[in-house]
Amino acid sequence: MVDYSWRGTFTNAELNALHAEGFGHKVLDDDWVTQVSRHSLGWVCARDGEGLVGFVNVAWDGGVHAFILDTLVTERAQHHGVGTRLVAIAAEEAKAAGCEWLHVDFEDHLRPFYFGGCGFTPTNAGLIALFSQESLSGRPRFQRQQRHMERRP
Repeated sequence: MVDYSWRGTFTNAELNALHAEGFGHKVLDDDWVTQVSRHSLGWVCARDGEGLVGFVNVAWDGGVHAFILDTLVTERAQHHGVGTRLVAIAAEEAKAAGCEWLHVDFEDHLRPFYFGGCGFTPTNAGLIALFSQESLSGRPRFQRQQRHMERRP
């Protein structure tokens, strides 16, 4: 059985391990707790008897737009509806907070999940890569964000 919680508790170690598994990189030492607490509308945690099996972050603009980021489900819990339920709860909570739109971007292989399983519709969108992947490799995300905050006027 999987339990879901809006703004649920998790440790940085749990989410760093889940993120590494989900995105296929080494386990980093990012401070997820601080990051989502400061910058997100909320997040959804999914847990089973063994621990954290799913997570999705809901960032927002402070108004009517919310954004799904880092939808993650551990391999042992995939294909059991965990990801779909994570996104559904995120949508319910964003709506309850007064958001009118829920955005997501994703890689092409995830189109059936987001369009078919979660109910998103295709839209036009754009993206500018502000840094090359090579210049960011090996640097924890939070460290990159701290550098950015130090440069603010």
